[in-house]
Amino acid sequence: MERADARALVGMPWEELAGEACRLREAGHGRLVTFSPKVFVPLTKLCRDVCHYCTFARPPRRGERAYMTEEEVLEVARAGAAAGCHEALFTLGDKPELRYRAARDDLRELGCETTLEYLARCARLVLEETGLLPHLNPGVMTEGDVRALREVSVSQGLMLESLSQRLCERGGPHFGSPDKLPARRLETLEAAGRARVPFTTGILIGIGEIRVERLEALFAIREVGERFGHVQEVIVQNFRAKPGTRMASAPEPALDELLWTCAAARLVLGAEWSIQAPPNLSYDEFPRLLEAGIDDWGGVSAVTRDHVNPEAPWPELDRLRVATETAGLELAPRLAIYPRYVADLASWTDGGVAPHVLRRADAEGLAREDAWAAGAAAPPGVRSCIAASDHSPTRCVTARPDPVGSALGKRGGEIELDEDDLTALLRARGRDIAAVVRAADALRREVNGDAVSYVVTRNVNYTNVCYFRCGFCAFSKGRLAADLRGRPYLVPLEEIVRRAREAWERGATEICLQGGIHPAFTGDYYLEVCGALKDAVPGIHVHAFSALEVWQGAATLGLPVDDYLRRLRDAGLASLPGTAAEILDDEVRAVICPDKVTTAQWLEVHDAAHHAGLRSTTTIMFGHVDSPRSWARHLLRLREQQRASGGFTELVPLPFVHMEAPISLDGRARPGPTFREVLLVHAVARLALHPWITNIQASWPKLGLEGAAAVLNAGANDLGGTLMNESISRAAGAAHGQEMPPERLEGAIRALGRTPRQRTTFYDDAPEERRLASYGAAPLSEPFNPPVSEAGLVAPPRLMRPALLAQPASSASRSSTVSRRRIRRAAPSETSTAAGRGTAL
Repeated sequence: MERADARALVGMPWEELAGEACRLREAGHGRLVTFSPKVFVPLTKLCRDVCHYCTFARPPRRGERAYMTEEEVLEVARAGAAAGCHEALFTLGDKPELRYRAARDDLRELGCETTLEYLARCARLVLEETGLLPHLNPGVMTEGDVRALREVSVSQGLMLESLSQRLCERGGPHFGSPDKLPARRLETLEAAGRARVPFTTGILIGIGEIRVERLEALFAIREVGERFGHVQEVIVQNFRAKPGTRMASAPEPALDELLWTCAAARLVLGAEWSIQAPPNLSYDEFPRLLEAGIDDWGGVSAVTRDHVNPEAPWPELDRLRVATETAGLELAPRLAIYPRYVADLASWTDGGVAPHVLRRADAEGLAREDAWAAGAAAPPGVRSCIAASDHSPTRCVTARPDPVGSALGKRGGEIELDEDDLTALLRARGRDIAAVVRAADALRREVNGDAVSYVVTRNVNYTNVCYFRCGFCAFSKGRLAADLRGRPYLVPLEEIVRRAREAWERGATEICLQGGIHPAFTGDYYLEVCGALKDAVPGIHVHAFSALEVWQGAATLGLPVDDYLRRLRDAGLASLPGTAAEILDDEVRAVICPDKVTTAQWLEVHDAAHHAGLRSTTTIMFGHVDSPRSWARHLLRLREQQRASGGFTELVPLPFVHMEAPISLDGRARPGPTFREVLLVHAVARLALHPWITNIQASWPKLGLEGAAAVLNAGANDLGGTLMNESISRAAGAAHGQEMPPERLEGAIRALGRTPRQRTTFYDDAPEERRLASYGAAPLSEPFNPPVSEAGLVAPPRLMRPALLAQPASSASRSSTVSRRRIRRAAPSETSTAAGRGTAL
């Protein structure tokens, strides 16, 4: 909207603006309305300004400190962290040391020259001691001030309030307040833009300005925000008269006036902007603000009051949720920094602050809604994730269908879901979660019935030495990972065989082999392992070697992948695990596993395996630096590949276990998915892959039995394997044990009212003699993992790195015709200086 057009709004009632305002909000934000769970930290109530409506600022009082102490600040922050808050909102008077000796004296005792210096100290303390994300509102600042505070905060703010110079004249509410001059406040807003600080601003209505002046202020904000891209939200705040102020008897703006301003702000600013109106300042009428097109409730606290408006209590969160859902919208918590800035932290936050943001962010850059972590012993809060609401929508519902409902409608009509459909389902919140879960579980029941399957298997991780540099992996060891748990080892061939015999005696039908890639390994190693196992235990199914191991084995022998897979098959390999897939999106892979197989290479290996008569599983490892869009692309690539070659048996979603992962320890990844995201990935996988892949597995080492049980009611039908030994998840910090015997798995399945079914790798019923042998199995012998140094392996002068050798290619699935070109050998310059270290090309 241009200025000339906006003038027509002045004489219009708010109801005539509301429909378009809601339409624009829906276009920019869908049905999502956010709020920030926060604590309010009033660092000082001294201020050099004398705004005539303010009760926050006050002169010094005898016997009172000018500033909160550091311990007082931490006490508030710790209470907020314990209550599940994410934001510490620091509000304070503007430069009180320029007016009050008491402020100067206190600052001197604190070892600071300015209020801003002390603010920075306290913000850093809160960030480092509690993890709450500081949002700072210290008043007018220079660009240098903004940049200094950027080092200890995720966002900052300053209300523009008004552009009316009249309000600063004698008799006006801002007379005698030098920091309320519009030009000075605009300068701060621009300084924040140059410093690339996510910034909050807004207008205050009802203090003597007129509608035209409000529009002018909104246009000024829009111009600066469009120039720098840093204005993350615009607040429309209504004046409330307070006893004891010069404006105690001034008339407050009517609710209709607030609704008009909110709707006008949406029309002026457009669909993508975030517009906030504080709910507490409208008391019982606050739900009506949604009718005017706002998309954010601002900071809401269950711990501290609104110190600026102490007479106006925050609405309880349950009431806020009911009000939002009654309007046909969904409520979600956010951080003090908005998602679009979380998506580009390197540009918008200090390097020391960014890891704190990631620890609190979900896959969409909003706030995590639970404290659950994959692999952790604590069970998930399942009920809160899938609880459905019975609030019927009554307001602000447009004719435009919501994306989740549209996608579920397509699935119900047996229309294949596309990338946008899957992304919408994977972003589901509130009542939509229950709808997605119900649809997935109904499809599971239709396809798989009420049986829950599992396989008796032994997991063998034959070495934890690997020359690849996957940021998510805490299992591989070498000089660059010496701080991680466990010493470098290599399981001898005879020990692998012994473990297979022992597994067979305990009823296993499968042995699963995966490990790191030692620099000295060649394709002959994998062939030798397969041959030894089939000679020793001919009845066992050898499920072994990821796409990376297959690719590396073929490359070291100079063979095409399909030729090498046939040799493995003839040596005894029966199927491939679907690991090394992580996320089949090369933008994500470039961050988490830059030298591993690319998306196209992973698909090529499995395509070749399927055409060689080998079947394989699939996986998706999620919750690190990825997003719902990444997950959608992954599922579509699996579906396309399955349609072409038909050899996938199942999908195994693997939530990222973050505790010991290097990329997490470095502060470059989120702490795994939330449990909401876990439920949705399993459920949406069921909907996306049907009818091509009909088995969805719950990984108990990552989820625990309680989490796995929840996933089994969200579209999954399989509990994976008994494992007997588990190293990779435990190395990353998982706490769910190394073995889940059949008796315990079946007890958990029956507790759900479902029927346990022991299966083979290919989902046939396990032979009766195998099943009987699996119950009451003898304890395992202690595994023998000798130091890798005892093997006497020597690293070759050249190392194969598939991602760096790959030619540019689409990450879409290949056709069923597999390229027969030979994988070129590494050039002489591609050298390794030491076993286990690995070098870049």
